[in-house]
Amino acid sequence: MSERGETSRIRYDEGCLAAHALSLIGDRWALLLVRELMFAPKRFQMIRTGLPGITASVLIGRLTQLQEAGILVHDERLGVYSLTDAGRGLLPVLEALCRWALTVPGHDPSRFISPSALMISMGVNLVGERASGRTALAGFAFGREAFEMRLAGGRLSTASVAKLDTPFVLSGNGNAMAAAVYGTAPLPLLIAKGFIGAQGDVSAAQDFVDMFRLEPQP
Repeated sequence: MSERGETSRIRYDEGCLAAHALSLIGDRWALLLVRELMFAPKRFQMIRTGLPGITASVLIGRLTQLQEAGILVHDERLGVYSLTDAGRGLLPVLEALCRWALTVPGHDPSRFISPSALMISMGVNLVGERASGRTALAGFAFGREAFEMRLAGGRLSTASVAKLDTPFVLSGNGNAMAAAVYGTAPLPLLIAKGFIGAQGDVSAAQDFVDMFRLEPQP
């Protein structure tokens, strides 16, 4: 489908499994739309908020395509879109793309970062040696969205939640939070300057974000 809203879909006349996958999710915006629904169902406008470069007509087209492909479903009564099991199964694909992107030049972290994008990114950029043997519970608030991140057994699990009950909560937009997680400035300085907000144990929050590094992991 083009940016003008045509309903044609990229199709490849090949028996290759990768080509089959790309016929379903290879159109522009498709995987990023999946990213925005990875942690929770959303209404149309909230999805669009996480994809500021997309037009309404293109988003409608992509939602229709992904619904036809069995990647998502639309609850017309509630007005929300949510991923199917097949859609949620694309999380490792998004994570693999993040890992690959770290190995090639041109990434610009100053450009828009959605909350869901940051949560997926953090799952990729946890430094194993720093996280080994540790447990932690973290809260991240992005206005209308909130996430609980749990570290156990060297692995992160992330969930969208309606209410946070964690030892600390960091708040801000996606870009500010990414700078707090991956940057070198200490959290107390960022908080004092109003760059991000914080509630609870700031020392525990600092220990938590220090376990992440924006570079290829071994």
